[in-house]
Amino acid sequence: MDLALLRTFVTVHRAGSFTRAAALLGLSQPAVTSQIRTLERQLGRPLFLRRARGVTPTTMGDELAQRAAPHLDALVEIAESGGDEESAVRTLHLAGPPEFISLRALPALTPLVSDGLALRSSFLANAEETLEGLAAGHHDLAIATARPRGGLLTATPLCDEEHVLVAAPRWAARLGPGTLRHKGPVVLEQLPVVEVHESLPLVSRYWAAVFDCRPAAAGTVIAPDLRAVLECTAAGAGLAVLPRYLCEGALERGEVVALLDPPVPPLRTYFLAARTGTLALPHIARAHEWLVRAAADW
Repeated sequence: MDLALLRTFVTVHRAGSFTRAAALLGLSQPAVTSQIRTLERQLGRPLFLRRARGVTPTTMGDELAQRAAPHLDALVEIAESGGDEESAVRTLHLAGPPEFISLRALPALTPLVSDGLALRSSFLANAEETLEGLAAGHHDLAIATARPRGGLLTATPLCDEEHVLVAAPRWAARLGPGTLRHKGPVVLEQLPVVEVHESLPLVSRYWAAVFDCRPAAAGTVIAPDLRAVLECTAAGAGLAVLPRYLCEGALERGEVVALLDPPVPPLRTYFLAARTGTLALPHIARAHEWLVRAAADW
């Protein structure tokens, strides 16, 4: 079987689209379509079902991808290293939320740099976009707040992130002791809200878990980076829901205060995802191991 056909097939399977696969391979879409049809004729079975947007693999397509992809990835690894396993510099492409990648994942992986690992990171806050990029081959490992579905990607629970409702001390003083405990979500009508998106994803998740309702207010300050949200909150812009690891220092210094201490704090799980079979590649496997080991202390 022609390896070029298999490479095209695996790329289409990961990308979910002939158009995206063609861009990744540097080929025209008709060329990709022709190669897939040739492979389907050789196998005597359809590999993809054509949809209005992209393609969906058949059962045969999924089976072939799981069998072929790890070996093709290993061949690419050998080609990139020139066969010199000892001296070759491996590059790991890591994707995930900007704050988590910056403050946790990258520092945990830096000891591997002295062993010949080069790091490249992509900051992606949207879990679906992150996992799609991983499936398409843009990343080697991805950290996301959603568990991937299907057999193309594997995922390991990495750590749980506790969310804390915080505000600057002056806002807490204005509310008075016990206000949130007695009045609950009414506080949203009194304080501005600082968030990462207009949809208030963190505040909405917190309110659903703690108050069993949806927030009634809109965001006053929207900044697509939790570090910016923390700085704005400490400066007095309003209340925010933040991961404890991110705001722990500010809490200790008194720059922000926790407005509520619920009996069961809201948690969000991070998953470390990889394409099925790629953990057979030494540099990806080692980075995966280091992240899982570091996460035990997070």
